[in-house]
Amino acid sequence: MERGFYTIMAAQFFSSLADNALLVVAIALLIDLHAPAYLTPILKFVFVLFYVLLAPFVGSFADSMPKGRVMFISNTIKITGCGLLFIAAHQYSALAAYAVVGLGAAAYSPAKYGILTELLPAEKLVIANGWIEGLTVASIVLGTVLGGTLITPSIANILLDFDFPLIDTGIDNFLESSILIVAIIYAIAATFNLYIPNTGVDHIIPNKNPLFLVQDFGHCLRLLWSDKLGQISLAVTTLFWGAGATLQFIVLKWAEIALNYPLNQAAQLQGVVALGIAVGAVLAARWVSLRQSVKVIPLGIAMGIVVMAMILVKNLWIAIVLLVIIGGLAGFFVVPMNALLQHRGHILMGAGHSIAVQNFNENLSILAMLSCYALLVWLDVHIYIVIAAFGLFVSITMALIRKWHLLNQSKLDSLHLIGEKKIH
Repeated sequence: MERGFYTIMAAQFFSSLADNALLVVAIALLIDLHAPAYLTPILKFVFVLFYVLLAPFVGSFADSMPKGRVMFISNTIKITGCGLLFIAAHQYSALAAYAVVGLGAAAYSPAKYGILTELLPAEKLVIANGWIEGLTVASIVLGTVLGGTLITPSIANILLDFDFPLIDTGIDNFLESSILIVAIIYAIAATFNLYIPNTGVDHIIPNKNPLFLVQDFGHCLRLLWSDKLGQISLAVTTLFWGAGATLQFIVLKWAEIALNYPLNQAAQLQGVVALGIAVGAVLAARWVSLRQSVKVIPLGIAMGIVVMAMILVKNLWIAIVLLVIIGGLAGFFVVPMNALLQHRGHILMGAGHSIAVQNFNENLSILAMLSCYALLVWLDVHIYIVIAAFGLFVSITMALIRKWHLLNQSKLDSLHLIGEKKIH
């Protein structure tokens, strides 16, 4: 791998670490502000909202300058969001502050993935994605554990007892100290961003007119959905990220009901799922080539079935094994799909644009699925019914996507045979 790849990995690790720690801290902040339960998944909703609203523009923004600089600017926006969260005194101001962090994340994403296609040849994309996803998920594990640790009373008291000589930090409670630590981690990520190499790719944008950018994004959206391989990989990753975001909150509620866990312990179970994803991602990088990527789709069907087994679990160790299996299946099938999508997008429209299209679809899925989950929480539907419905939805949708792919393949085979007959 190129040396710059490892700098990208370090930057991505710390930025993702802070993202995931901040989610747990923000949930604790909402609880401290006595927000209703249905607002908890809305945190993630406001975070991804800018991914959808700014999708026509962030791809061009990512392609307009060296990717390292884009990532640095994005992490600076996240630090600003932390500052606003620090002073939030009401549940809706907390949501607005967290949305600013989401703004930074929306600008960050096309750059962090787009630079891979600029830096590496196509044959290394699955391996690179495996390591990036594996490291990202490792940061999710550590980030959720860190977030849970920061809001643990015994740890919080140690942090509050720590003072700088002759400096009044103004930190009076555990939430403020937690947010400050997350902001420092974002600053570390921003420092690594400064050392990401310039790949030498032309960064001149043909047209900066917003109307043109919207029309161009619409063209890219249609182009990727009409591509026979692009549409399948996009459908899989769209479902995966919507389901994954919802599963984060399902695990928190399930741990509270099934295992009687408070937030700081339940957050660590989120990390167990992420650990499984990391293992699956690394195995996929080792065993699955770009050409074989579509063969992993049945694992998505299996994942939905295994999720439903959560209903039967009451023991912690069985829960850990089950969550690792769920994560492993998810990681193994999403990494090859992600690499295939990046490859097709890079060929069809360029790295930044393709990632922006991908983000738009994936985060639209997150908004839709989180809205459904928030509605179910508001209606006070039991978590076991939610889990059963969620697992069935994932399995059935993945089965339909597999059928779609087989239909595409049969059409391509028919065209190939017709072409051969004409030659003969």
